[in-house]
Amino acid sequence: MSLYRNAVWFLNGIHQYTRKGYEAAAKDFDTQDLDVSVVGRSFMITGANSGIGRATAMAVAQKGGTVHMVCRNKDRAEAAREVIVNESGNTEVYVHIVDMEETRQVWEFAEAFKQQHRTLNVLINNAGCMVHKRETNAEGLEKNFATNTMGVYILTESLIPLLQKSRDPRVITVSSGGMLVQKLRADDLQSEKGFFDSVMVYAQNKRQQVVLTQHWAKANPVIHFSVMHPGWVDTPAVSKSMPQFHRMMGERLRRVEQGADTVVWLALSRAAARTQSGQFFQDRRCVPTHLPLAWTHSAAEDIQAFIIQLDALAAAIRSQPDAEPDAHTHPATPETL
Repeated sequence: MSLYRNAVWFLNGIHQYTRKGYEAAAKDFDTQDLDVSVVGRSFMITGANSGIGRATAMAVAQKGGTVHMVCRNKDRAEAAREVIVNESGNTEVYVHIVDMEETRQVWEFAEAFKQQHRTLNVLINNAGCMVHKRETNAEGLEKNFATNTMGVYILTESLIPLLQKSRDPRVITVSSGGMLVQKLRADDLQSEKGFFDSVMVYAQNKRQQVVLTQHWAKANPVIHFSVMHPGWVDTPAVSKSMPQFHRMMGERLRRVEQGADTVVWLALSRAAARTQSGQFFQDRRCVPTHLPLAWTHSAAEDIQAFIIQLDALAAAIRSQPDAEPDAHTHPATPETL
């Protein structure tokens, strides 16, 4: 069954996830959807210094939004900020240095952000990683899970109160179509059992993000939640983590702006806000979260067990003794950028 799922997924991807797939889908886009101004609205984007995150930050800045770039590397983040400010003419772009792999650091940043800012209209969970061997972070969490799932969970959960106080709040998570070949494994969230296949671990994390989005949508009706697949995109992350796939696909990969298009549409357009919360999107359309005839559906008790485990891990991280203040965990002020 897994071979069937993988074959169906790849063939589907060749038609839909490539540059040609985007160009075909774009023929049905309403060009007026992004004819908007978002001056006065604030957007937090993780992994915003390259790839889809940077393209999204640029698009938001060009529409007048206040952009909070959450990045791991200070030099690359500030270089990206300079380009975004120069090309958009928008100076309301701020850098926050946070390593999404370090879960306690993510929580400390989110708590500080709530104290320093009165509103946050849109959170875009874009940062991700694919570590090829099993390694753990400072909290003992497997690194892929820590970044792709736990970091997203801690950041979103911590910022929900701020989002709820803001006008037209939205949370968008950048997932992957690879999750279609994975069923939620509530009994092995950190890939401790069996052979460690980083591509499948990544796909499992992306399934976890979809399940989380559906959970959040039910629990927080005031906020519009969505999760999306950007397609197969030519980004530095893909080139580094999947070099063979990157070489094989070559020119068929989407440009970063094409990969970011649905993120931008979900973040900015009024049309996106009218869709049902909790759905999975591809090229501005809601699409199924399971392949036909696939055995990837989860029982309610598995989803509940998944959420309970995340809650317990988050509580343990929050209860750790306070660490010494670290400049890298705090947002850079406009004066220091």
